[in-house]
Amino acid sequence: MKKGEFINLLKASIKGISQIIFIENTISGLLILLAITITSVPLGIIVFLSAVIGTLVATVGGADKTLVSKGLMGYNSVLTGLALQSFLTGPNAWVVALIGAAVAAIFTATLMHFIGHIGIPVLTLPFILVTWFVLLESYKFKSITLSDELVPQSLANWELHIAGEINLLDVIFNGIGQIFFIIETIPSILLFLAVFWASRKFGIYAIIGNAVAFFTALALGGEHTQIVLGLYGYNAILTILAVSAVFNTKENRYAPITGVLAACITVPLSASVSIWLLPYGLPALTMPFVLSTWLILGARKIMPNL
Repeated sequence: MKKGEFINLLKASIKGISQIIFIENTISGLLILLAITITSVPLGIIVFLSAVIGTLVATVGGADKTLVSKGLMGYNSVLTGLALQSFLTGPNAWVVALIGAAVAAIFTATLMHFIGHIGIPVLTLPFILVTWFVLLESYKFKSITLSDELVPQSLANWELHIAGEINLLDVIFNGIGQIFFIIETIPSILLFLAVFWASRKFGIYAIIGNAVAFFTALALGGEHTQIVLGLYGYNAILTILAVSAVFNTKENRYAPITGVLAACITVPLSASVSIWLLPYGLPALTMPFVLSTWLILGARKIMPNL
């Protein structure tokens, strides 16, 4: 590989990290990578390698060069590697995570082909499906071991706990942090910086989306622990960015309002999806974001003002 090609590969890989939050910016990508590495050096290494692997698989596979250079073929690989490294344990976890990153790149191309024809973006669906399948495989393969935090639970024994204090600063920072499985203040500040560095509008929408999720979850009587941990906020942030700032046109005159509505919808969707997956011990990941965003983007095909 020539020097110029290697540099382009690195740039596209870093953009693959930033594209998780719809940003095509190497500085933002580096800030996100730094935030993850501060939280955990092994996770930072896995994220970087996953980004390179996803980009390399797309390049070798002959994917459109524009898509590759923008990082659009790598972000699902990054999320997959990050999630599998976070939810698996044992000596083979990093190997499984990197293989998952490669598979996610191929699966991204597959879904782009089938879903792209109807004008709907694949978003993070490849990451979600690959991660769920690998986590479920742990019940059949000894070499894949789940971490203790993913435990199947019976709905018959489920109890709702709404007690506990709410620290607003934790809500603010954990909301964006959970996009990257982060619940620490300083790394989360770096994530906000990464967003604002690329776009002030994106940064403002991220804050609004997080606030909308907080008030919606509070109004619905959600668990305070879940709210504080940002488990309702991160899907709302991604959704409002997608609906109001990324996949909108001048024709969508009510896009800011629609984005807020879509962010609100992610809260009950998060609750529903997480309960649906409870017996399997699977995390909801970004499925509420995908479903809510598809809901609005699909509706726009018939009601373009949205």
